Amino acid sequence: MRRLDPTRLEALHGATATRAVEQALAAGLPPHALMSRAGLAVAQLATALHPHARRIWVACGPGNNGGDGLIAAIHLQEWARTSGAELIVTHDADPQRLPADATWARARALNAGLRIEDISPTNLDLVIDALFGLGGRPQPAGLLAARMAAVQTHPAPVLAVDLPSGLHPDTGQPATPAAAGPGVRQTLSLLTLKPGLFTAHGRDAAGEVWFDDLGAEGPHTSATAWWGGFGATTDAKSTAPHAGHKGSYGDVGVIGGQLPGMPGMAMAGAAALAGSAALHGGAGRVLVALVGDGVTPALDPSQPELMFRAPARLLDALSDPAFALVAGCGGGDALRAWLPRCLNAASHLVLDADGLNALAQDPALQTLLGSRATRGWVTVLTPHPLEAARLLGTSTATVMADRLANADTLAQRYGAVVVLKGSGTVVAAPGRRPWVNATGNARLATAGTGDVLAGLIGAALARGDRDAFSAACAAVAHHGALADAWPPNRALTASALARAAQPF
Repeated sequence: MRRLDPTRLEALHGATATRAVEQALAAGLPPHALMSRAGLAVAQLATALHPHARRIWVACGPGNNGGDGLIAAIHLQEWARTSGAELIVTHDADPQRLPADATWARARALNAGLRIEDISPTNLDLVIDALFGLGGRPQPAGLLAARMAAVQTHPAPVLAVDLPSGLHPDTGQPATPAAAGPGVRQTLSLLTLKPGLFTAHGRDAAGEVWFDDLGAEGPHTSATAWWGGFGATTDAKSTAPHAGHKGSYGDVGVIGGQLPGMPGMAMAGAAALAGSAALHGGAGRVLVALVGDGVTPALDPSQPELMFRAPARLLDALSDPAFALVAGCGGGDALRAWLPRCLNAASHLVLDADGLNALAQDPALQTLLGSRATRGWVTVLTPHPLEAARLLGTSTATVMADRLANADTLAQRYGAVVVLKGSGTVVAAPGRRPWVNATGNARLATAGTGDVLAGLIGAALARGDRDAFSAACAAVAHHGALADAWPPNRALTASALARAAQPF
């Protein structure tokens, strides 16, 4: 058993893959062995994390997740006898309809002298949530719904067995929109790690995640996705050959922004933020072009390293294979005229924000995008859920209902690496298992941080030391890690975030 380390790459298994792992492992073990291991692991973690708990509620449901809870309660009963704790066990199930393992667990619990209560207790030090797991009902009703709501909203710390009750293992969507209580939330994922723990609502519902493979550790050929890794930041330039020069780290161009006086929102700062992030993220040179009529500024006094160009002159540099172009951080309608050339000439392209909105509305641009993959060119799309919905011709709610599947659909449709932003950002690419980011927090919910991410991805592509999928994952992880390390009493602004970036 171990607490997850976000710098370690972990295999994730959805419900179908997890059941296959379970069946394969159980075939070589005595009956009920997995439930015995699971229940013991839950009890051990509960007492390790909450050694001073004196009033504990083990809420067990009608399936094998409830059976795990009952076995845990047997072990906790022994601990309670020596520690003086009070143990309250509920088991909301029809004994005649229990699965075989859960039937065995209930019989063991009753033989051990456990008393099954019919209350939702208060004034607790710990709640163990064993109501619903992998096979939980999507919409529990009646007593079970009330019991689940009581567990989810309880102010005491909650330790979930395998999954927080009602959370979909593949998507991270809750069965009911109950608000979480103020207490600490922890989850012990059993046998496999489930994608739903790490994206959408899963991160908030699960809290701190622990893992016990119950003896199933081995090849991960059945993994649904990956999580974590890419978290350790090292300054590549600090160990590079002394004979290196700025050309060794590639060039990043940023086109977008839109000059003041143009219709719509000017958004010149968006392009400047992307350029600043690329510069601090390790690119050798950064060139910025603001679209629209007017005079292109020759200098940003606060960052004289950024080299401003007219759009046409910037795009003349696209023939250089070490040049990565970031298009769409601002720009509005004025950007659209430049997108065909961006798509036709940039061998490494990050398409963000206004670039994505233009793409969603223009079949001709979509055709150009599709042709890039046949030429072996790299494209990274960085939508938030609304932009992803526009690209897919659906709704934001539909995108959020299954973030991994929709990111993968976008990647397959456009032949591109897709960075679907949000809680547990998902990176997908054709022929690759999706990856879920382990870093980041709500501090990133401020204007301009997406532009910073686009610039970081551009820098990673320009350096050329990773494939496009890995470059996107590394940039996303670095972006989130900056927010995780942010001083608690300092506001996170996009400009400060860009300046805090470093080569990764």
